[in-house]
Amino acid sequence: MTVKIKQLAQLQDKIDAHFTDETLLTLAFIHKSYVNEHENEEGHNERLEFLGDAVLELSVTHYLYKNYPDQPEGQLTNWRSALVKGKNLARVSRSLELGQYLLLSRGEELSGGREKDYILANTMESLIGAIYLDKGFEMANEFILKNIVILLKEIIEQGLNVDAKSHVQELAQEKLSLTPTYELLSESGPDHDKVFEMGIYFGEELAGKGNGPSKQEAEQSAAKNALKEKGWN
Repeated sequence: MTVKIKQLAQLQDKIDAHFTDETLLTLAFIHKSYVNEHENEEGHNERLEFLGDAVLELSVTHYLYKNYPDQPEGQLTNWRSALVKGKNLARVSRSLELGQYLLLSRGEELSGGREKDYILANTMESLIGAIYLDKGFEMANEFILKNIVILLKEIIEQGLNVDAKSHVQELAQEKLSLTPTYELLSESGPDHDKVFEMGIYFGEELAGKGNGPSKQEAEQSAAKNALKEKGWN
């Protein structure tokens, strides 16, 4: 690895994790697009992202299992999903200002890659993977508890753990005796930065629209908007 990232010492102070192998920390911030423009660089952060995703899942699962013994499996799964979902990880990335350390292609830079939710979420998982490899599970777990799990109280209080699609389906079946369906209304943008617009239908009625970087997220957005339009709690 030939690339260097400035201010790594500052970053390590911020996350309270001082690396023995700083190349691992650097690798966590190399986006695949950067490698495509720099032939001398072979590594990017996707493998660390894969590893970090698994470490994050285990850490959050263990915390919830240990600290909420009276909660059923379904509720624990709901809370875990809210903690590890992309928007929440992107939020934590922004709070740590991880975007400033990213190495991106010129095109990704110009398209605002440092502020894209999915890139920031993936970077968070890559960083967790790097901490795990360099410092072990205990340090990675401490980082996750301090920066991600700490948001659980807020998530519960604000109802951010509610799955809008499941909720709107239950209410539609209860009130209208039907199951909502979803259709793709439009998609735009290049392959690496798609924006999807999905519609939720109650029979023939278009009950709501939603946008997102994936069809699944756009469906969640459409479901939330349908709940608001109907005035359903």
